[in-house]
Amino acid sequence: MTTISAPGTAHDAAGPASPDHYDVAVIGAGPAGTAAAIRAAELGARVVVLESSDRLGGTCVNTGCVPTRVFAKTARLMRDVRAASAYGITTHPEPIDWAATVARVHERVDAVRGIKAEAARFDDAGITLVQEGRARFEDPHTLLLDSGRRLTASTILVCVGGHSRLLPIPGAELATVPEHVLGLPALPRRVAIIGAGNTGVQLATVFSSFGSEVALLDLAPRILMPSDADVAAAVTESFEAQGIVVHTGIEGVSSLAPADDGRIVLTWTAEGDERNDVFDAVVMATGWPADVEDLGLENAGVEVDRSSIPVDRYFRSSVSHIFAVGDANGRDMLVQAAQFEGEAAAENAVLDANRRTPHHLLPAGGFTDPDYAGVGLTEAQARERDPRCIVATASYRELERAVIDDRGVGFLKLIADNRRELILGAHAVGENAVEVIQSVTTAMAAGIDVATLAGVKFAYPTYSAIIGSAARALLRAGATGSPGRE
Repeated sequence: MTTISAPGTAHDAAGPASPDHYDVAVIGAGPAGTAAAIRAAELGARVVVLESSDRLGGTCVNTGCVPTRVFAKTARLMRDVRAASAYGITTHPEPIDWAATVARVHERVDAVRGIKAEAARFDDAGITLVQEGRARFEDPHTLLLDSGRRLTASTILVCVGGHSRLLPIPGAELATVPEHVLGLPALPRRVAIIGAGNTGVQLATVFSSFGSEVALLDLAPRILMPSDADVAAAVTESFEAQGIVVHTGIEGVSSLAPADDGRIVLTWTAEGDERNDVFDAVVMATGWPADVEDLGLENAGVEVDRSSIPVDRYFRSSVSHIFAVGDANGRDMLVQAAQFEGEAAAENAVLDANRRTPHHLLPAGGFTDPDYAGVGLTEAQARERDPRCIVATASYRELERAVIDDRGVGFLKLIADNRRELILGAHAVGENAVEVIQSVTTAMAAGIDVATLAGVKFAYPTYSAIIGSAARALLRAGATGSPGRE
């Protein structure tokens, strides 16, 4: 077995080997922890995974990405049912059955957990799985579980994920957080969603498609602040056309209070005016701090900054043998980031290596209506770095597949360097936008230049064909010096 110890390293400090001593201890069995544990075991380390929940897979599988995607699928079905008459199909839409929808979400979550089969994968890899409650540091190498069991490890990887944050205002306990939406007893007639980031906008689409009146509120000047500005503008316009009321740039939310009829009074301020609105439910999608409280990190000497663990570029914390991966380090709250970080941190821990994971090619988006996605630099970021960069946009209105499907809202924007050798960023709004951006990400990772991408033959009629259209628009923009449009 490969050992991570060497004279004077963490293994010596942890003491002699014992049945409860491991080369690597991984706290958390979500995407980051699973990837880290399996990679460490592949490298020959003796690995233990400590998971406080009885359900493996982490937030994404159990209460986050997977349930949200099932909701999004349901929302699309509702949209298509309402549009069926345009295709000569007679339907009689009924109100959504909330209980059946929630049951379907739970069933699909269980199906995903079944195919992931983390427990079996751990067993096959020779990894010890311990589910005996929360793990807490007693010292830099010792972990105490709720069960009273103690474990020691030469290297510890903190992969605990994150949790939703309630605003520190009176009545906040009346609100629902996104991972508890499944627990709502009925579909709310009117719902306020506070926070217009990725989670908030997806829930806005879901509730609106289900027939709820939706108000979306945020302190930021626009929704989806990290996204390209044109993406945010297009999604906002589509939301408002669907009847979603978007309030951005508000000055604050001051309180929630119970109404006489059992609903919730939301008090908030905009343009100097205090407003009181009544809703059946209020969802706070207002942050995602790392779940590092009550880990005893102070006993290990690990520094914490604003509810996350600062790390160097190799995922080491302020204590060199303790790593923080995924949501725990507060960098990119994405499954795709967590998995690669987990593998890199495991290699650094077991091999004493210095592997990094570049984060500039992390495609991300949301299953709203319309979808949105992006990868690489936004246009503002690209122009700040290089004012001569080239930007071109292809519209869904000119895309045959979008016309066929009556999904003409949207665009793909490509950003390239002034020589058109590299694609610096790609941003899309529209049907299948996430899949379109994933294809562009593949081209970017392969270093394909714009001319090559423009010459790729895309199947007809497909949504991905818009990539070729945008690439050809980039070539024309570079030749004429004017913004490219197709």
